[in-house]
Parts: sequence; structure tokens; C-alpha cells
Amino acid sequence: MTTTLITGANKGLGYEAARQLVALGHTVYLGTRDPARGQRAATELGARYVHLDVTDVPSIRAAAEQVQAEGGLDVLINNAGIPGAGRTAEEVTAEVVRAVYEVNVYGPVSVLNEFLPVLRKSSNPVVVNVSSGLGSLTVAADPEANAGAVPVWIPAPVYASSKAALNMLTLQFARLHPELRINTVDPGFTATDFNGHRGNQTVEEGAEIIVRLAQTPPEGPTGQYLSLTGTVPW
Repeated sequence: MTTTLITGANKGLGYEAARQLVALGHTVYLGTRDPARGQRAATELGARYVHLDVTDVPSIRAAAEQVQAEGGLDVLINNAGIPGAGRTAEEVTAEVVRAVYEVNVYGPVSVLNEFLPVLRKSSNPVVVNVSSGLGSLTVAADPEANAGAVPVWIPAPVYASSKAALNMLTLQFARLHPELRINTVDPGFTATDFNGHRGNQTVEEGAEIIVRLAQTPPEGPTGQYLSLTGTVPW
């Protein structure tokens, strides 16, 4: 039995990934900061709830202790993220950047750090970092030439840079922790609350790459940036 933890999983891609993984036989923990929403989602899905705020290290540590006490962990999916408010040059302030990085960058680092001792006890420890095609430096440098690499490109300096940072952390951690399979995924432009349901694909389609990488075998890829259509250019 594979045990999986998904952060920010009470709705959207995290919720759908949890649904699919439960159907595949995983024991799934929904790690959310809102107990009411988290408990409700876990009940709906037949999953387990654990209180976890990715910006609060004590809550992450308590979650790691709970999951370890209840049997351990095999797969960590760092899904929690926020888009942030800064889209124009005038809106991009240090405060806006800091708020987004607290969740999108520092959050996954803190979660991995606290859960690393738990993951290392698994025979097949896997980490999936949910990124975005907007985190591709190659696409950002020449969006027209690389239009087919990601479903859509829009100017989003704060969010995009946070995902580029997460991608680099994925590469670095994959090399620092060769005993883990650590990859980053681009779910594509998915219709969720995150983007006002403007995405051009369903949440079922968006979650598919997350679910696929959650099932990475011990000999599977690590340090990769992947989508349903293949490798995304860094």
C-alpha cells in the first residue's frame, strides 16, 4: 500500500489528484490549513486529513509526526500554491514577491525538510513538485519560438519566477537526494479557481501528470520537468 500526502488538496488539482490516487489504491493524506474544508474534502474522497500550513513550520512538523505515527509516507506532492497579485510592472513589489514565495518556494522546501526523515524510511520515496509551464526560462525568453512547449504563456512575473525557483530546487534536491525520485510537473492551463476557470483543459486532465509521477518506480526519472506531452524545456 502506497501512502501519499498532497498539500493544498481541498480543491482544484490537489483534490482531483487525491481522487485519482485513492481510486488507484493509495492511502492519501490531504494536507490543508483549513480544518473544516480539509476534513470535508477528505470525507468526500475517502482520504485522511492532516492539518498542514506550508508557511508554518510547527504545523508541518506536527503533520510529519502524525503521518509517521500512522504508518509513514511514500509520496509527497507539493501542490499548495498561490498566484499572487502582481502582474504589471507597477504591482511587482518586494512585498508581493515575498508573499508568493512564502507559499510557492519556501513552503515546498519546509515540507520536504520536515518530511525527509519520514520519506527515507520508504522503499520507494517519491516527491512531485507541482510547477507550471510559466516557470520555463526557455519559453519566457522566446515565447513565440517555444509556443508549442506549454499550453499558454502569459506575463506573470511573480508567479512565474516562483515556479522557476521551484524548478531549480527540484534539480538541486534530486542531485542532493539520489535515494529519492524528485520531479517537477507542468499540469497545463487547467480550469480551476486558481485562474478563474479560464484554463483550456479539465481538472481531470491537469491532474493526470501529477498522478503519473506519483507512481514513479525506483528506477524511474528524477530531476525532470515533465508534462503529459513530454519534457518541458527548462
